[in-house]
Amino acid sequence: MKNLVVSSSPHIVSDRSTKKIMSDVLIALTPAIIASVCIYGLYSLLVLFLSIGSCVLAEFLYNLVRKKEQTIYDLSAIVTGTILALNLPPVVPFYVPIVGGFFAIIIVKMLFGGIGRNFANPAITARIFLLLSWGSLMTSFVSPVNFGEAGVMGLFSYFENIVNPNLPDAITSATPLAFAKGALQNGANPLENINMLDMFLGKTGGSAGEVSALAILIGGAYLLIKKIIDWKIPAIYITSTVIFTAIFYANTGYAGEYVYSYLFGGGLLFGAFFMATDYATSPNTFIGTIIYSLGLGLLTVLIRKFSPMDEGVSFAILLMNIVVPLLDKIIPKPFGAPKKTVKDLFLKLKTKRKSKDGEVCSTAAQISNSSVPFVKEEGGSDGKK
Repeated sequence: MKNLVVSSSPHIVSDRSTKKIMSDVLIALTPAIIASVCIYGLYSLLVLFLSIGSCVLAEFLYNLVRKKEQTIYDLSAIVTGTILALNLPPVVPFYVPIVGGFFAIIIVKMLFGGIGRNFANPAITARIFLLLSWGSLMTSFVSPVNFGEAGVMGLFSYFENIVNPNLPDAITSATPLAFAKGALQNGANPLENINMLDMFLGKTGGSAGEVSALAILIGGAYLLIKKIIDWKIPAIYITSTVIFTAIFYANTGYAGEYVYSYLFGGGLLFGAFFMATDYATSPNTFIGTIIYSLGLGLLTVLIRKFSPMDEGVSFAILLMNIVVPLLDKIIPKPFGAPKKTVKDLFLKLKTKRKSKDGEVCSTAAQISNSSVPFVKEEGGSDGKK
């Protein structure tokens, strides 16, 4: 009996731990990591190690200074560092992932109480912080390595930019979303200069882990099969983005082309499977999940079309993360509960008003009675003369 532990509900028996869930997420991210190395070389792997190392170190130092139990063994810091690195351009100076890792862990995660208590996705927030801090670095993307010409040595491309923040024009490349933005302004076909197969495989400019739709879909399928994420969020998010894109671009004559560009040419798939589904920052109710996912799709399309930025996934997820506490307050009516009519609501308000009026009258009477001065009669302690 001494080994029994009394705890509050819910009492759910499961063999899933935080460490096991994070391990599955890392396995799902592996195809995107491999794709980034195959497309951009080993420099993207260096960025990954710097990001992971800074996240783990930041969490370790925070717990050490605050004299708290170390939480680095649950692998959540490694997952944050991996997602952050895959959200960065393949080639950035070494200090960018380090600053981003410390910001994600210290500011967004640990200061709000640690894992499960953060108000927003740490990797997303860190990416936006880096974008606002180094706008040119975060929007400069390199071309895929041409291994046909460079051979095996192509794996070591771009290491000369480990300190230099300025990328030569000869190695930079526009992203499919940048082409789409330019096509929108010129009334042209957004896929005119882009190979659709290359976009699907990831042979284009873009963030390290977001370019290969094939790799992301493999990882997303793994998460769905293992039931790590709620299928409704990526399904509704992606579907609503496709629908809103078709609506907003219906008058361009290239609605289908814009749908393909928005679906496979940016961070939509990566965000839908790996960031929008974060347990701590996504709704817990069915209605909240529907509104959350639809809001993600609408905001993504609005930002991509009407803002100066090419991409809108990060900002859409951050904005909807902030709204999640309000969405969780939308609780469906229990089964069998009586339906309330307008008349019922009117009677309820009328009853409340009468009760308040009665309280006011009772309070006024008490004040009136207490205002009468007490006169002590002469005589003994019993009040008699």
